[in-house]
Amino acid sequence: MVDYKALQDIATTIRRDIIEMLHAAGSGHPGGSLSAADILTVLYFHEMKIDPQNPKWEDRDRFVLSKGHAAPVLYAALAEKGFFPKAELGKLRKVDAMLQGHPDMKGTPGVEMSTGSLGQGFSASLGMALAAKLDHKASRVYTLLGDGELQEGLVWEAAMAAAHFKLDNLTAFIDLNGLQIDGPNEVVMGVAPVADKFRAFGWHVVEIDGHKLEEIVAAIEKAKETKLKPTLILAHTVKGKGVSFMENAVGWHGNAPKKEDADKALAELGGAR
Repeated sequence: MVDYKALQDIATTIRRDIIEMLHAAGSGHPGGSLSAADILTVLYFHEMKIDPQNPKWEDRDRFVLSKGHAAPVLYAALAEKGFFPKAELGKLRKVDAMLQGHPDMKGTPGVEMSTGSLGQGFSASLGMALAAKLDHKASRVYTLLGDGELQEGLVWEAAMAAAHFKLDNLTAFIDLNGLQIDGPNEVVMGVAPVADKFRAFGWHVVEIDGHKLEEIVAAIEKAKETKLKPTLILAHTVKGKGVSFMENAVGWHGNAPKKEDADKALAELGGAR
């Protein structure tokens, strides 16, 4: 039985950590980090086979944050899981610190791929899934893309290859929050209809509310039941989810909260610890 109350509490903790670390850093990306918190909570605290004490365990599941600018949500999940001390979160983006603005697979335990150049993380995840198939491993690979990331041609090359190789051990989430740094996706460059496009490329597609933990869990189960096709979980989300004044506000894509904003956000999330 899934303890959804415990998962919700973890998601809230991750959101608080995102606000605190970005305020301390004075820079970073809150909007798309907050929108992905529920997805990473389910993956790291319910679904994936991982061992924080043995990050390179050969039979582990893998997660690749293809939208690497949302590194705070990944760092918060890894720290909460025990991959490294939570004190490291307060050093985000500092010179010589472990946690930089984008994930670094060489310097941070639990980070599977250095990402930031959009589309490349998705391609790397397909390579990991293909390698697991060739090695006859039961490992599964999960990746998270931003919706604006779909404007990269590399994404569609990877989508075509994943279907061609029948990578049913690959599950991709799209954080469909509708906004990117320059404004609404449909103004910058329309990405719809996302579900139809991935189906046309040969993927199994599941659409969910990306903030309902029950729907995230159920969608992952459907992905594991699907054979001979990769699965796309199209997660409809709210940018800045959990902080009222950040929700659906494009200005919070890449602006760190100042003290007044951070205090207000933390109060909405149950208060600073």
